[in-house]
Formats: sequence, structure tokens, C-alpha cells
Amino acid sequence: MQLAVDVGENALTERQKDVLDAALALLVEAGDALTMTSVARRASCSKESLYKWFGDRDGLLTATVQWQASKVRAVPVNPEAFNLASLTAGLQRFASDWLHVLSGTISVALNRVAVGHAGSDKHDLGVIVLENGPFAMARRLKPLLQLGRDTGLLHFNETDEAFRTFFGLVVRDVQIRLLLGDRLELTDASIERDSLRATQQFLALYGAQTEAAEGGH
Repeated sequence: MQLAVDVGENALTERQKDVLDAALALLVEAGDALTMTSVARRASCSKESLYKWFGDRDGLLTATVQWQASKVRAVPVNPEAFNLASLTAGLQRFASDWLHVLSGTISVALNRVAVGHAGSDKHDLGVIVLENGPFAMARRLKPLLQLGRDTGLLHFNETDEAFRTFFGLVVRDVQIRLLLGDRLELTDASIERDSLRATQQFLALYGAQTEAAEGGH
């Protein structure tokens, strides 16, 4: 879906952000019932503006999911000032953002609707969430992982495999428990603790010091 508007915090106008927030709120409340009319009514804007900005309902859904996913910030990559400290900080910040977004009411509701679509003829939202959720997270983190490998700080053969490992260490069973209705309380402190743990475990698996230690035996 080619959007008429570039979906990103710096690219969107404040009005467009308000519209996408309204669409997210409606997805939480009504799930599949989201329409261009209902979003226009909730956001107090015209349907003509929605069609101009987002194209059609699928375009609006895509923009809405991308807006939610954009809250997981990309990690700045500067090869000239890259070291183990910046790699560790980048991984930990990414993990923290990810857990904050993933555990929020909006993401839980969005993923529940998407899972329902994946098992029916109404597969559009499932595909949109998959492409702009996990797949987008991979595209956003891969430059950091690849730079870590290029500079000798990380050792792995496949970037996709390294990302999936990091995904598992960060998310664990949190997402499935939330989707199934577990009242899991994730505080800022627990998210920071879990983000640090996941980062340390990832570096223990793929860090240069791991390969050096193995080579010494």
C-alpha cells in the first residue's frame, strides 16, 4: 500500500497525528468496525481529507499501524563513534521502546484483531501488522546488528537469525500472555530491567568476547 503521506513522527503534521491516534482508539474500542466514516467522525475531520492523506481504508490501517510502530525508535548508527558501549546502549534502548509499545493497551488490542483476521477471509489487518510490526522492527534494528558484526563486536552468520534471537530474548512470553488476557503489570523499572537482561544475554551469545573465550579452550 503506497501512502499519500509519509508516516513518521517528523513527517506527519499534528493534525494527521491526531487522526491516527483517533483511529488507534477506535481499533481498541471497535476492532473490525473501523471505517473511514467512523474515523472522520471521531477525529472531527472530513472523509475527503482521510482519502487525500491515506488513500483508502487499507491505507489508513497501514498508516495507523506504522504510527504505532514508529514509537519504537530506530537506533542512530554512526560508524565513526561506534563501540561496545554504543552498541549496548542502542540494543537496550530498542528493547525498552519495544516492550513499552508491545505491552500497551493499543498494541494488545491491535494484535488481537490482527490475529483474528489471520484465521479468516479478512486477512488485511493481519498482513499489515505483520509487515509493519515484527518485519519493520527487524528492518529498523538490522543496521545496528550489521555494524556490530562489521566492527567485530558481534559474531553471527545470518542477520535474520540474530534478530530473531534478540526478539525472543526481549519479548519472551510477554506478548502471548497479554493477548490471552493475563493482567501482566510491566512498570518502567521492570521494562528497563528486562531490556538490560535481554541485551546482556544477547551479547553473551553473539559478543566478540564469547568467541574469544571459546577459542581459548
